[in-house]
Amino acid sequence: MRWQTHTVFNQPIPLNNSNLFLSDISLTEAVAREGAGWDAELLASIGQQLGSAESLELGRLANANPPELLRYDSSGERLDDVRFYPAWHLLMQGLCANRVHNLPWQEDARQGSFVARAARFVQHAQVEAGTLCPITMTFGAIPLLLKYLPKEFQPWLKPLLSDRYDAHLSPGAQKRGLLIGMGMTEKQGGSDVLSNTTRAEAIDKRGPGEMYRIVGHKWFFSVPQSDAHLILAQAKGGLSCFFLPRFLPDGQRNQVRFERLKDKLGNRSNASSEVEFCDATAWLIGEEGEGVRSILKMGGYTRFDCALGSHGLMRRALSVALYHAHQRQAFGKTLIDLPIMRQVLGRMALQLEGQTAFLFRLARAWESPGNPHELAYSRLFTPAAKFSICKAGIPFVAEAMEVLGGAGYCEESELPRIYREMPVNSIWEGSGNIMSLDVLRVLAKQPGAMEMLHAEFDEVKGQNRHFDRSWRQLQQRLHKPQEEWGREVARMLALLATGTQVLQHLSPPSGEAWCRMMLDSRGESVLPNQVLIDVLLRATGRAG
Repeated sequence: MRWQTHTVFNQPIPLNNSNLFLSDISLTEAVAREGAGWDAELLASIGQQLGSAESLELGRLANANPPELLRYDSSGERLDDVRFYPAWHLLMQGLCANRVHNLPWQEDARQGSFVARAARFVQHAQVEAGTLCPITMTFGAIPLLLKYLPKEFQPWLKPLLSDRYDAHLSPGAQKRGLLIGMGMTEKQGGSDVLSNTTRAEAIDKRGPGEMYRIVGHKWFFSVPQSDAHLILAQAKGGLSCFFLPRFLPDGQRNQVRFERLKDKLGNRSNASSEVEFCDATAWLIGEEGEGVRSILKMGGYTRFDCALGSHGLMRRALSVALYHAHQRQAFGKTLIDLPIMRQVLGRMALQLEGQTAFLFRLARAWESPGNPHELAYSRLFTPAAKFSICKAGIPFVAEAMEVLGGAGYCEESELPRIYREMPVNSIWEGSGNIMSLDVLRVLAKQPGAMEMLHAEFDEVKGQNRHFDRSWRQLQQRLHKPQEEWGREVARMLALLATGTQVLQHLSPPSGEAWCRMMLDSRGESVLPNQVLIDVLLRATGRAG
């Protein structure tokens, strides 16, 4: 035994076999408060399954084995397909079975379905984020297609609204489940889609539902294996939205050439591609020249999902850090019992408490587009939430890494994958500047936006001096908002919307601590020990 160098001890076991729903008290409370308490039992079942070691291993495998582009088959014929590792397909089956792609669009959807679907999305994000890309685009596309789907594709409605995942390379009408992708950006334009050069010419008649010939390219063509894409192209009447199926109604392959898959920082499990349209065939959605307006109807949903996805990743990072801190010994104490570590983890947990309350209030607003107040709320706070939460996620996960030290920086930990995943939600579906400009646009053009703000924020007026001061300062900037203030306006709007929920729904000590931590401009403050204990217990599902 002379060669036995040491005994392994004081090494925490990895976090697995936990219930992602029941261990997150702020989530369970938000779901009940915002109208989806009827889904709690199923959400707990989903949380148990997703928190298992088996599900977490599927997430790891899907990212360790990225998709492969298949341009040709063995006989030399164009194939233009993507091959995925089996773990991807198993994850996609679970997402579709849980109707994360279409729950609110069901004919018999219950009130609160948008909230319930958001809770399912957040839990799936903690296991694997790349599979959420096809899910969110399909989710955003369905309401547009329910209104504008060309007559040739009416048989698609049933598989679009099914709970099945069907990865077969075959025409959509023959499949049990369908996915919809999106293609907007081009090499020369990026976010400036008005500079797109892809051309669309009517084959016979012009107008909604008519066939057009498409020639051009897309620099980012998300989820190329989708059964159809919504794309932007220049028609005679201006930039327009088109429905581009993978297979034409006669069963022939559409003329879409896959050039390559993107080699990305993160989001490795998901295929993102570059394509060329060589006389492809597409059908006009809406009127010519209304492309941006049409695609933005889809974009609001996908932008909200970006915020939900970042929140789910942040929640998983905190869970991993907390689990480690409850086991690891340092300087004669467990990490969680060290006052300085308790401050770090407590602040992170309190930040997520506020985010959860805000996001699920926003989910409820999406439930009622016919209500002018709720419409203004969803229209304004969706880009503000995407901007602020997706930005906050990157340093948040880095802080979680520090809790684990060197072990958190190594690939055996989940945290490097989560860290690489974080920036994509901030960049895709509109970067920070685009979100901030959208916030300013809504403030200027959305009917009732300022009235909605006063109704929401004045409801907690007088409860906290930090909140009141921040709201007064923001009102001064909103009097004549300037473009250069856009990012600060978006950030403060999200903070104040969160503060409103915090002051209404958290305990008074926690609400006061949150406002000091997030709204006090004098700098970092030390949180009271009892607040730290309370929020950390709630973050591990051990207190009500």
